Amino acid sequence: MHIDLDFKNRHVVVFGGTTGINFGIAEAFAAQGANVTVVSRREENVAAATEKLRVHGNGVHGACADVRDFDSVGLALAESVTVYGPVDVLVSGAAGNFFAQAKNMSSNGFKAVIDIDLLGTFHVMRQAHEHLRKPGATVINITAPQSTIPMRYQSHACAAKAGVDQLTRVLALEWGADGIRINAISPGPIDGTEGVKRLMAQSDAEREQATNMVPLQRLGTLDDIANLALFLASPYGSYISGTVIPCDGGGALESVKPVLEATGRLAEAQARKI
Repeated sequence: MHIDLDFKNRHVVVFGGTTGINFGIAEAFAAQGANVTVVSRREENVAAATEKLRVHGNGVHGACADVRDFDSVGLALAESVTVYGPVDVLVSGAAGNFFAQAKNMSSNGFKAVIDIDLLGTFHVMRQAHEHLRKPGATVINITAPQSTIPMRYQSHACAAKAGVDQLTRVLALEWGADGIRINAISPGPIDGTEGVKRLMAQSDAEREQATNMVPLQRLGTLDDIANLALFLASPYGSYISGTVIPCDGGGALESVKPVLEATGRLAEAQARKI
């Protein structure tokens, strides 16, 4: 069977789409002919991302918005729709994280991750609903292994991403009658991303050890996540909704959890020395 992933003249909006996994998704859709809007809170990131995306020859639009700000999210979406019309594919991927035991974490620190990851996802989806193509739109949330796997030093991320997973499932129920499909992707360790650089030790020996923990014996790539997003948004995923799909090389329990916990212990030990 020939699989044709043609998104020509489709409007794809990616929140957090200027760097890392989310930019990789935006670029994949642009390469398949989509008109792409990327949204980020940093103007310089938006400018750099849109310049890179224009090489594909399709429509590219950039907007600045902080997902924690309900109104700014709405303005960014309304602006994008005036440029390229109703949203065919919406990707919500803004995220924040750091290492801390719950007993040492401030209320503001915990709230910061909840506000970006969970509340931000709600803001994006809630404000997007009126702009989504009905029927036919696809929503893809970017979650994380912490949503289902408890990890030390990650109470904030675990709580936030578990909420993202449930929001995905509930809104798939509520919006299904509108012909909107909603799914989430849970990436494992993706090489070259800011998350891997910040949350995993980077010495050659430590990277090799982390790689060997992945059942497939390699770190993921941006293309691994982007290709899954393309599939979910394509007609070949037309009966998939309300699902959280891990893309982690066979098991984040054996790879992400021990690496993050080891890095968390190291960060905690270094903090004690200060």
